[in-house]
Amino acid sequence: MTPFLIIFCVLAAITLSTAFLTVFTKNPIHSAIYLVICFFSIAGHYLLLNSQFLAVVHIIVYSGAIMILFLFTIMLMNLNKENEVHKPRVTRLAAVILFCSTCLILIAIFVNSKPIMGEYDSTGEDFQSINKLGNVLLNEYMVPFEFASILLLVAMIGTVLLSKKEKIQK
Repeated sequence: MTPFLIIFCVLAAITLSTAFLTVFTKNPIHSAIYLVICFFSIAGHYLLLNSQFLAVVHIIVYSGAIMILFLFTIMLMNLNKENEVHKPRVTRLAAVILFCSTCLILIAIFVNSKPIMGEYDSTGEDFQSINKLGNVLLNEYMVPFEFASILLLVAMIGTVLLSKKEKIQK
């Protein structure tokens, strides 16, 4: 086994285990910490693919900004067991059935898909450069880029409004 394969297997195991723990941990703070570890291991996968800029941006955006937003939301919402609404068994059963059917559909799609085989044309152009990425992002994908920024702004405003305490009138 090559060192590359060993590193990939270790990162894959960390990614899958922390993603599993993120979903199944009862404490929301622990879940957020597991998600940060998962994000860092995904950044390690980007480094293995020789995409250093994408790895750094992934760490800054997801592990930094998004997780801070998640933690503020969790802490400001004050999620307690006493206040938590328990879902009926029918709702939980429907969720399990939908999850299993979605997994089966995705597995069927991946099994039946055929990879594209063809010649790889090398133009010698560096698609990893920040200059090329900036041109593509701000020319071809300008509208989705702006929509993402508006979505993040609306999420921050929603978090502030949800955490705002109502004044009790006496």
